Amino acid sequence: MAVGAQDARIVDFLDDKLQSLADFDTLDSLLDNLKTQQDLLKQQLSDARKDHDTAQQACQQHAASVKAKAAAFEQEQGEIDRRLMIVTQSETSEEAIQRFQSSTDRLHRLDVASGYAEMLKEVDVLSQQCTAQLGKDDVAALESYKRLQGLSRSLNPLQEAAEGAAPHLLHHVASSVAALRDSIRSSLTSNLDKTLAKMAWPRSDIVVPPDLQQEWRTNIERLLDLQKSELLAGDVVNKTKASKDEPSVLLPFSIMLKPLELRFLYHFSGDRPTNRLDKPEYFLSHILDLLNTYAAFFQSNMQRLLLSNFRDSDLAFVPAYIDTTSAFITALLPMAERKLWSILPQVASQPQLLSNLIHEVMSFDKTIEEEWSYTPLSPSMPWRGLAYFILEKQSYFPQWLAAEREFALARYEAIVSDRASGELDFDSVSATSTKPSRAAVRVNDLLDTITERYRTLSSFSQKLRFLIDIQIAIFDRFHQRLHEGLEAYLTRTSAVARTVHGVTRDDQAELAGVKGLDRLCRVFGSAEYLEKALREWSDDVFFLEIWEELQYRATSKTPIKGDLRMSDIASKTSATIATNGAADHEELQGALFDETAASYQKLRIRSQGIIVDTITYNIRDALRSYTRINPWASLSSTNSASSEAALTAELDAPLRLLEEYFSFLSRALGKAPLKRIGRLVAHAVQSTLWDSLLMRHSFSTAGAQQFVVDVNGIWSIFDRYIDLGSGAAGMRKLSEALSLLSLPVKGEIAAVNDNQDTRLDYGEEMDAKKIWGLFEVERRVFIDNEAARDVLEEMGLELLSEGDARSILEKRVELSS
Repeated sequence: MAVGAQDARIVDFLDDKLQSLADFDTLDSLLDNLKTQQDLLKQQLSDARKDHDTAQQACQQHAASVKAKAAAFEQEQGEIDRRLMIVTQSETSEEAIQRFQSSTDRLHRLDVASGYAEMLKEVDVLSQQCTAQLGKDDVAALESYKRLQGLSRSLNPLQEAAEGAAPHLLHHVASSVAALRDSIRSSLTSNLDKTLAKMAWPRSDIVVPPDLQQEWRTNIERLLDLQKSELLAGDVVNKTKASKDEPSVLLPFSIMLKPLELRFLYHFSGDRPTNRLDKPEYFLSHILDLLNTYAAFFQSNMQRLLLSNFRDSDLAFVPAYIDTTSAFITALLPMAERKLWSILPQVASQPQLLSNLIHEVMSFDKTIEEEWSYTPLSPSMPWRGLAYFILEKQSYFPQWLAAEREFALARYEAIVSDRASGELDFDSVSATSTKPSRAAVRVNDLLDTITERYRTLSSFSQKLRFLIDIQIAIFDRFHQRLHEGLEAYLTRTSAVARTVHGVTRDDQAELAGVKGLDRLCRVFGSAEYLEKALREWSDDVFFLEIWEELQYRATSKTPIKGDLRMSDIASKTSATIATNGAADHEELQGALFDETAASYQKLRIRSQGIIVDTITYNIRDALRSYTRINPWASLSSTNSASSEAALTAELDAPLRLLEEYFSFLSRALGKAPLKRIGRLVAHAVQSTLWDSLLMRHSFSTAGAQQFVVDVNGIWSIFDRYIDLGSGAAGMRKLSEALSLLSLPVKGEIAAVNDNQDTRLDYGEEMDAKKIWGLFEVERRVFIDNEAARDVLEEMGLELLSEGDARSILEKRVELSS
């Protein structure tokens, strides 16, 4: 069958090559090709056989080599086993291996012990070198200490990798480093103390005499050098703070503050007249006095040394290490903290003292932060202050009278649960004012009623409790409700929320168009209404009396009955409590409802921003079809003469939407917010027309005139509902651009003058005595920047830059051609 198949292939080959009589003429060539191919195949077959023989021979040699190596290995293994049994005096090889492994383990432990001994020896040598050089060559002593310190640090990762294999060694090395550090510090401290004694420290007019400058510099730099590696490594050996997140006190400052601390303890401990629980400002003022007295000295004599020692390290980014004033404050603060922690248990049970203390500490913190710009860790990281440690430890939120509170909250819940109360109230305010929701009006009336209930109370603390726990609490609740309503609107109108939360078409219809704008105006109007009400309440005689009394008590340290703290009152009313000069009969600053009014102000601003975003998003979407048309370059005076004053058809939908929005807003908002929103929307429309139409298309003279007509149509909506000229004022840059874009060419000036009603009215921005031509302006704009500026000034175009002018003129087809 194989032969038959081969014959069939030969027949097919011949049928393919010899299909006509003419093909027999090439028979000799065909035979030559076949012979050549046959010779080539024979050569390839011969080469393949040679390669096969070579590979087979190499394989046999490799197999023989492997067998020889295996035999040698078995012989060598047998010899090793025999020798191992002789050495270990064992009967079997397994027993010999076990005994040999035991010996190896002992040798390993001996090697480790030897390494430990070498390390202990090195530690001992370095300690002895440092001790011997201390006082003779402090630089060499510090060098030995740094080597020992580096050795100690290098052991920690090794200990962790070895799963705590050598705790006693680490403890010994660490103890040696700590003891050596104490010795060095003691010696260096003694040297600095001697220098300070020569300088008569801590005299208020202290200076460093010229003959002590080098001695002073040497002592300070060696102390900084001793501490520098610890600071870089983040060691806590020198931490004097309660929190590891705060910077360490630099050694020179710590040493120099010892006499100041003794003086502080003398004045503010025991039964001294200056040590009074009701006068924490005494010791806080003393600390500020120390800062004022010695800050200049440290700035003059320490700043250069800190820079020279720390500027090339990561410590240069920490103000407490690189700035002398910050370093000095860092050293003073532990003194204040120790005093505060000693008196806190005594004042904790006395709200008036604690409130006074917190106020004074907050005032102290404010002075340190504002007057001394204290940011110890980073300029971008505010200092938390001493008040943080007090306020986090205690909680004195007052309790309300349950009955009155429950009644007020029940009335409040009844108001907000009424669906009709969420609608805008067009009758409660004047026609030119922003309209609040009915709920906002009724809540304000409720709080007026509550005011009348406690207006006649004689107890100031009771008035304050009513004010904070009922009135401000209801204000906060209503603010939260408005905020949640705003968040709900944003959630339901976002594309993601519609998909995730399954918002129905009916829900979307309730939030679309004017209906959605109405919901936003409810929040905006309510926030503005209650913000104004709070400002007016602050000027009411009743609340002014409470404010004055609160200021007086804060200034005179008169206690407030109950558990009310001044810091809590300030957080609910105004942060300016006790910072005004009420005792000196100065004019009061701030108001009783500052904080609450500020929260409504933020809500009003945010809701206004969302109103603007909603309108601009929808207007831009409506303008998309208008910005995509491109008839501007093809329009001519002949084909546009019949419809010179007609608006482009694609602009109808955006204009209807604008009119619908501003028709509603003109009724719902007051004049001022309507102008603000109109100006922002005008800016957004201007940006859209500029980027998506003006900068993307070319314009003929007629096309430019048509664009002017369209823009005038947009402006007419703003002018109708906001104020005359508000459209052009909000799009002033576009107005100037159109004045440049619509310049007539020579020969068209007369025609343009005959149709002034279709051109942009530039007002005073254009020179009435001069009619500018396109080519004249183009020539001067493209000469250079100075010429361009001159012609733009002559034309009254103030907002367009030279680049803007060139880009706009390039859009005219007459120039581009």
